[in-house]
Amino acid sequence: MDTELDRISSLPGHVLDQILSVLPIRDAVRTSNLSRKWRYKWSHIPHLVFDTQCISITSEDQTIVKNKLVNIIDHVLLLHNGPIYKFKLSHRDLLGVSDIDRWILHLSRGSTKEFVLEIWKGQRYKLPSCLYSFENLIHLELFNCLLKPPLAFKGFRNLKSLDLQHVTLAQEVFENLISSCALLERLTLMNFDGFTHLKINAPNLQFFDVGGIFDDVSFENTFLLTLVSIGLYVNGINDRNVSRGSSSKMLRFFVNLPHIRRLEIQSYFIKYLAIGKIPSRLPKSCMDLNYISIRINFNDFEENSVAFCLLKSCPNLQEIEMLGRPEEQAAVGPLAGFWGDDHWKCLFGQLRLVKIAGISGIGSELDCIKFLLSNSPVLEQMTVKPASSEGGLELVKELLRFRRASIQAEVIYLEP
Repeated sequence: MDTELDRISSLPGHVLDQILSVLPIRDAVRTSNLSRKWRYKWSHIPHLVFDTQCISITSEDQTIVKNKLVNIIDHVLLLHNGPIYKFKLSHRDLLGVSDIDRWILHLSRGSTKEFVLEIWKGQRYKLPSCLYSFENLIHLELFNCLLKPPLAFKGFRNLKSLDLQHVTLAQEVFENLISSCALLERLTLMNFDGFTHLKINAPNLQFFDVGGIFDDVSFENTFLLTLVSIGLYVNGINDRNVSRGSSSKMLRFFVNLPHIRRLEIQSYFIKYLAIGKIPSRLPKSCMDLNYISIRINFNDFEENSVAFCLLKSCPNLQEIEMLGRPEEQAAVGPLAGFWGDDHWKCLFGQLRLVKIAGISGIGSELDCIKFLLSNSPVLEQMTVKPASSEGGLELVKELLRFRRASIQAEVIYLEP
């Protein structure tokens, strides 16, 4: 045992640091008991993660659990010797605001590059002003927080990744935060409030993932953006702010996305894109876009028009995923003939994979499947997964009848 211990102890310092960094902080601290060589070696690890693994929970008393966690964090920060590049706090028990404030103040005096704070219980935690002085911050991740930066805040000049979930911040604060982080490459927004207009001004942004309730979205100076995943969580658009005669949301959405490669239209965002005049195709084709995923009501004329425009404007698509919303289709009359073959021929010269899911086998869904099969000469595989098993045999029979432009195309029916 001692031989094995000495063998590990003789490893280079950076290797030992790596070993300690992958251990839960509780176990890393316990290595002090191994030998004199290991005493306080943990105090130099640059990544500190405090979560449910920090404590062996032997009591259901939340006060005891909370006090243990507070004591552990205080102890580690007090004895830590060296830079803290990453700090993560994620715990499902209610923590004291003053304790979190104190820890953030301590970190603000150092060189923290990654900061993750997940407050799982209680009201929105108002971030202290000292957080906005983290000059070396590269990654910031916040859950259940209120952001109200001081007037002197000029942005995180080194920030490249921002993840905000269940957060509150004012419209002006949001816009200033995004535009003042000049190096921002990744932006995630989920379940936010306090602002309704997603104005994204970020010259280095490459990844944008958003899901929530909002009225409008616009991109400015986002010519490097390549991956967009966007979901609108309400079935309906705020008619106070838009009208059917307003300018095309489709045109406005894509004008500053010249190099988009992957697009995911989730929840009800396709309804937003249907506002205003829907063009038959975009003025400028999305030449780099090779993957598209669309959540759609196949019986809605406007939603189908949006999907039609997108597919027609993306000549280099390699993969298409279309997800139905069958629960809504009964509310409107059947849509017939929209995906007729006479629209265009052999549009999808590079399309190899198609996924169709959440369908019920109605005519408009089958027309779309037929259309994709007959206009994809290099298609390799199409998978079809209905929302329920009802009518499955009839659906399979229909699929087998459809003409395929690709002799190698394989149609796979998946049980729901």
